[in-house]
This record gives sequence, C-alpha cells and structure tokens, in this order.
Amino acid sequence: MSIWEYANPKKFMQTSAWALPWVAGAAAVSLGVGLTWGFFFTPDDYRQGSTVKIIYLHVPAAMMAINAWVMMLVTSLIWIIRRHHVSALAAKAAAPVGLTFTLIALVTGALWGQPMWGTWWAWDPRLTSFLILGLFYLGYMALWAAVENPDTAADLTGVLCIVGSVFAVLSRYAVNFWNQGLHQGASLSMDAKENVADVFWQPLVVSIGFVLLFVTLVLVRTRTEIRSRRLMALVARERMA
Repeated sequence: MSIWEYANPKKFMQTSAWALPWVAGAAAVSLGVGLTWGFFFTPDDYRQGSTVKIIYLHVPAAMMAINAWVMMLVTSLIWIIRRHHVSALAAKAAAPVGLTFTLIALVTGALWGQPMWGTWWAWDPRLTSFLILGLFYLGYMALWAAVENPDTAADLTGVLCIVGSVFAVLSRYAVNFWNQGLHQGASLSMDAKENVADVFWQPLVVSIGFVLLFVTLVLVRTRTEIRSRRLMALVARERMA
C-alpha cells in the first residue's frame, strides 16, 4: 500500500471517517487530564507563583502554531510537485487552526510576560518573528479567498508558505540565533537541562494532546473542504447542462 493512495479524495474520506472519532477522543482525554493536572494539581513556582501555570496553554499553542505552518509547507510542496488536491486542501484547512494557535500563544505570552518582564510586549527576536508568522497566516488565508481559481490559489499560497517558513524557523530558534532578548529557551527540549522542573514538565507533556486536537480540527476542516469542492463541481455541472 502506497501513502499516495490517501491523496485520492474518496480514500481520504473513508480513512478519516474511521480515524476521526478515535483521534478526537484521544485529544479530549489527553487535554482533560493534562490541563486538569497542570492547573489544579501542580504547586506554584517559587519565582513566578501561579503565573507559571499559563505554560500549559502557551507552550503547546506556540508549538502547534509553528508545526501547523510546517505541516502546511509539506502539504503545499506535495501539491506543487505531485498535484494532489487533498494535500492542497489540507494546507488550506490547517491555516485557520494555525492562526488560532498563534493568537492564543501571543495573548497568553503577553499575560505571562507582563508580571515576569514588567511589559505586555517587547520587540524580542522570538516575539517579533512570531508576530510576523501570524501575519503570514492572515496573508495566506486572504490569498486563498482572493483568487477564484482553486488550482491557481493553491500554487500562489504554496509559494507564500515556502517564504513564510523562514519565520516559522525563526520563531522556534530565535533564542538560539540571538543571545539578547527577554524570551527564555525551550520549555520542552531533548536537552534535559533546558526543560522545566519535572513537577511542571510531566503534565505539560500530557497536554501535548494539543497535537491530537490539531489533527482532529484539520481532518474535520479538510473533509469540509473536499465536500465544498464536490458541491461546487456539481453546481458548475448543473449550470453547464
């Protein structure tokens, strides 16, 4: 069995219909456990107090905002190279979800930063690149809406996605590229020295159910986009008849 079989809309709809309840259920359980554990059963930090608990929204949202764009990049490249419509529609479906995560990360970052840094916003390298990433999300969605021909829209947004990926990388690694800036390093890292304390780290890992939430939302929206494309084809056929 080839992975490219799932580029067939019929195959994708069948497989996603089977997988969706399981992924959605796992997301609900993981988020319920992780957020409840993190917000209600972890102690206050000795320096940040209860403010530290915003980490359970801010970190997963920021992570998914970046990874959503990476997913859009991959699916856009598949469209550009192999012309599979499902991949283009999956990229389109992921954009509003990624933008929502970006807004959540920016708002929770401001709420976290004000008591820690004494300011709601700073032109920190990571914050600035993250804001620009959010603007790229808006531009991507606007371009899809502005171009009438869906294949042309997929081509143009694919190019935009490639360009915007620079800011997705900067959002993730800005702290490594520039030593100056208020933003701390990664809260979740392969390097144990960079991770937060275990008492906060463990529920944060469980809260990575945000990944499953993202997959659920993208599957739902991609299925909607496929149905919408079919409906438009039927309407066009009726007009020609």
